[in-house]
Amino acid sequence: MSDQPGRPPRKPGKPHRRPKKDPVRILAFDALRAVDERDAYANLVLPPLLRKAREKGDFDGRDAALATELVYGTLRRQGTYDAIVAACIDRPLREVDPPVLDVLNLGVHQLLGTRIPTHAAVSASVELARVVLGDGRAKFVNAVLRKVSQHDLDAWVERVAPPYDEDPDDHLAVVHSHPRWVVSALWDSLGGGRAGIEDLLEADNERPEVTLVARPGRTTAEAVLAEVGEDSGLPGRWSPYAVRLAEGGEPGSFDIVRSGRAGVQDEGSQLVALALANAPLEGRDEKWLDGCAGPGGKAAMLAGLASERGATLLASEKQPHRAGLVAKALAGNPGPYQVIAADGTRPPWGPGTFDRILMDVPCTGLGALRRRPEARWRRRPEDLEGFGPLQRGLLRKALESVRVGGVVGYATCSPHLAETRAVVDDVLKQFGAAELIDARPLMDGVPGLGEGPDVQLWPHLHGTDAMYLALIRRTA
Repeated sequence: MSDQPGRPPRKPGKPHRRPKKDPVRILAFDALRAVDERDAYANLVLPPLLRKAREKGDFDGRDAALATELVYGTLRRQGTYDAIVAACIDRPLREVDPPVLDVLNLGVHQLLGTRIPTHAAVSASVELARVVLGDGRAKFVNAVLRKVSQHDLDAWVERVAPPYDEDPDDHLAVVHSHPRWVVSALWDSLGGGRAGIEDLLEADNERPEVTLVARPGRTTAEAVLAEVGEDSGLPGRWSPYAVRLAEGGEPGSFDIVRSGRAGVQDEGSQLVALALANAPLEGRDEKWLDGCAGPGGKAAMLAGLASERGATLLASEKQPHRAGLVAKALAGNPGPYQVIAADGTRPPWGPGTFDRILMDVPCTGLGALRRRPEARWRRRPEDLEGFGPLQRGLLRKALESVRVGGVVGYATCSPHLAETRAVVDDVLKQFGAAELIDARPLMDGVPGLGEGPDVQLWPHLHGTDAMYLALIRRTA
């Protein structure tokens, strides 16, 4: 007898059940899809998703921590996990639909990169697949993850990575989940043997500390520490304005951050701004320029330092919406400043206007892979060709815009030699009337800065982003 007229009787077997909706894993999946489909960055996508989940009552603090680990862990280890999944399927990886691969990699991360029990990692991933992909694809996910669960991460890496002796770059690319070309470029910039590059690649895969900056003229590191509390904060390693938050610390929970007196800023960025501000000058020291000021972290620091000396800062940013972010970061600065939207390669100011100029140029961002792990998969070697002319143009205009005897700081958040020394060397040869000055003494107490006169910071040596700085004095 059928349940309804016109329908055949149900076949005996397991009753159909609705898949269980797991809000943590659904949120993690949604974040990964946004990163893939919209070229979004996880650090911009994830916070609003977490906030919405909290408002709905779906999440507590532990749920948010797990979702964050799933997203960032999956993105950081994507290359390694792709190689493992490829070894468990009978088709080329490129033929697996991206949403399916996201579910698979989320599952692989739970199996190989967390302490979640095997049965829970597999079952939760299969349930997620049923919700977001459907029953048919869920069976595929189940089959692949059961194969993955037969070995731990070390055993899988030994199986899927080529031997180091045969292909060092490709071995390190699979083991440490970086594209091969990035491994090669970082190794060239770092120099040295295997140990150093492995330490660097491992550091790229670690969760970075959240570092606050006490904005000069508005507060002090001591005041930030007092509000954060001894249990949640530590002094910075190198910058006198830095405060490091303990794991799980939420910057927005502190009034001193919400008010703008302090902000979130990597210690490497702080050191770059301080070095420019403290570079020796003869004569006038009244007009400073941040020529690529967005989103405003360095500009806020420079504005405070300038105001303490009776100088003024002009913060220029080409993109109007980023200029708005700069204005927000500088609001409340005690001294005079100005924010404009302008193209640093075609500036509205005249030659020789400024005493100090910072040009933190657009770049590939290979120095911030800890914070933006998806960037390693998004960037391509050909991107360097696009950035190179812009970087040279900005530095050339900066040298024209500084007075004779003034100083330009050329900075990038990339250690790639094509974006650092190659740019500086080319522009100095063309411009002629300028010389490098030693930046190392201006980062007093910071070890391992290289042979000079320029400076390269590293995540594994300094705990900072891989910031580069060359200080250049105009001589005629």
